[in-house]
Amino acid sequence: MHERERLPAAAAFDALGTEYERAFAESAAHHASLRRLLELLAPHSRVLDVGSGTGRPTAQVLAEAGHEVLGVDVSPVMVEIARRQVPDASFACADIRHVTLENSSFDAVCAYFSLLQMSRDDQSALVRRLGRVVTRGGLLMMATVPVDVEGVDVEFMGQDVQVTSFAAAAFTELVTEAGFSLLWEENTLFTPSYPGGVPEPQLFLLGRRT
Repeated sequence: MHERERLPAAAAFDALGTEYERAFAESAAHHASLRRLLELLAPHSRVLDVGSGTGRPTAQVLAEAGHEVLGVDVSPVMVEIARRQVPDASFACADIRHVTLENSSFDAVCAYFSLLQMSRDDQSALVRRLGRVVTRGGLLMMATVPVDVEGVDVEFMGQDVQVTSFAAAAFTELVTEAGFSLLWEENTLFTPSYPGGVPEPQLFLLGRRT
């Protein structure tokens, strides 16, 4: 048997499509984090959704609440699905690391599990950049799998990917050093709904730009 070639993020999530949405749709912590964000957002806020996937639930919840949402994702298939499912938001197919973003151009940024296939250097640089993109007093909602791993090959929902992450304390430090004061955090275990899904730790952080 030949070892399967590891897929880049775009190809892996192209292959998953709406299966990814179904697997994670019942995350109570994800929905709770969106409710907390909505409680703090001013009406008609401009929100950047990094790694927007199928557009649900994040972009959909925010758009339905009247906010202006821009989703960015590397997967053309995901972006196509998101545009169809969430017509009241805008979506761009691009690598967020190479997207031009003006300083203080968004009232809030969401990044749910979208950094895990970046190197630690890229994750750190992106979080610092988001600290400049968010307006002073603006909000950052992030979620990750808080484990201390770097460049580990794993099978995720049948796709071979490479994962890099930080332990919870180190990831929290990234966020605070980028200029955010923590308003809320939750550590939880969630089991995705797909064959062979196992409980995974999840860390949700909500911060305000100081």
